[in-house]
Amino acid sequence: MSIIFIILAVLMSIGVGWSIGANDAANSLGTAVGSKVLTLWQAIILISVFGFLGAYLQGANVCRTIGRGIVAMDKLEKNVALYLALAACFAACAWVALATFWKIPISTSHSIVGAVAGAGLAIGVPVAWNVLGDIFICWVLTPVGAAFLGFALYWIFKNTLHYIIPESWVNTIMSALVVLSGCYMAFTWGANDVANATGVIVGAGVFTPNLSIIIGGLAIVLGIVTWGYKVIETIGSNMLNLVPIMAFSVQLASALNVHVYTLLGVPVSTSHSIVGAIFGVGLVKGIKVLNIPIFRDIVICWLATPFVSGVISFIIMKFIFFII
Repeated sequence: MSIIFIILAVLMSIGVGWSIGANDAANSLGTAVGSKVLTLWQAIILISVFGFLGAYLQGANVCRTIGRGIVAMDKLEKNVALYLALAACFAACAWVALATFWKIPISTSHSIVGAVAGAGLAIGVPVAWNVLGDIFICWVLTPVGAAFLGFALYWIFKNTLHYIIPESWVNTIMSALVVLSGCYMAFTWGANDVANATGVIVGAGVFTPNLSIIIGGLAIVLGIVTWGYKVIETIGSNMLNLVPIMAFSVQLASALNVHVYTLLGVPVSTSHSIVGAIFGVGLVKGIKVLNIPIFRDIVICWLATPFVSGVISFIIMKFIFFII
């Protein structure tokens, strides 16, 4: 029975990685596609390469928080930790895949954190509510901080670049900056989000952190290549019509925002960050240029994410203990 559950847990962890790649690929270079700097497939290739590098080089920080910070999985009996990992991965994967089908950018971080807490509650193990409280505060601060950064960066660039860069060079230089900032965003995304796929597997003692990061990184790449185009359309053009200088401001603001949390080991949402940055950049031109109904739908899904994932994992965990 344990071998079967190990295999299922690993497969579901890979499924979470796939869903992360499918939903969150847009967070890195979706704005570059929307501003016509890159084609869809050029963006997908760059996201795959730099997302994997971020996962491999800096993914361990957030893995520790997901795997042991919310529920002390390393303190649980091995089979119980494995069941919890399976329930959490299934719940997170199911909700993120559904949101991707709807083309809504949601938080895989919120999904896996809610799922781990829900599974923990189902079996009565201690949940670190203080850690969840700190994570929740960061969740609120992520889009707000990105919006302020996006607003400030775009306002500065919009009003100063024409003094620094000759007009004939502007398009070329801005296109290069959009690509570079998008690659940086892909790196920070991989570093922060690979834990959402593999953190619980590490916590359950199935894989070592390094091996899990490689597996999670490859699963994310698979998601990018197969279904990543869906949310790229929403990020790239449905919320705000972007030109290269706006795309650069959005990506740089979002990447700086996420990188700070990654270094602190806090799982935050690159989706929240990129959407917040787009909102902030749009405000420079006035709220009328923003597609408010899209933002409203996204925020509703954001609020639902940890609770829906938590309920799904709670039910699955109860079911597992009922059948064993």
